[in-house]
Amino acid sequence: MSTTHSTALAASLVPDHRRAEFLPNLFGLNLLLIGEHTLYGLMEWLSPEDYGGGFWDFYEFDGRPLFLAPTSKPRYRIICRTNDYTGEVTAEAAGIIATLFTFSHLSFKYESNRLADGYGRLFGFAAGHPEASEIFQAID
Repeated sequence: MSTTHSTALAASLVPDHRRAEFLPNLFGLNLLLIGEHTLYGLMEWLSPEDYGGGFWDFYEFDGRPLFLAPTSKPRYRIICRTNDYTGEVTAEAAGIIATLFTFSHLSFKYESNRLADGYGRLFGFAAGHPEASEIFQAID
């Protein structure tokens, strides 16, 4: 299963047998639990009316970890109090937003090339996403 975008970029769903290696590759072993906890907490902050926990899908691009997306609903209302953004996006776009916020938030506390590389890779991918306008408004 993959998600196809108008720019021909496609993020691939990480298969079940490789899920265990996804988060360590995304955040690094030393930030694995902190990264995961931060991401789920930021999603609760961004979508308090729609997100209440649940299973997340993991996505990669060119064999490298890219982002997580919640699966409990097809769409999420996002409210970002720091920039007055309010909108509704697909679960995939909500996951991209939450993952970008997570990379950014963690980078202020932890020096890590993995965080910077992950942010840059996901930011570039988001630029070609059909909901790029909403994603960039939310993270602005």
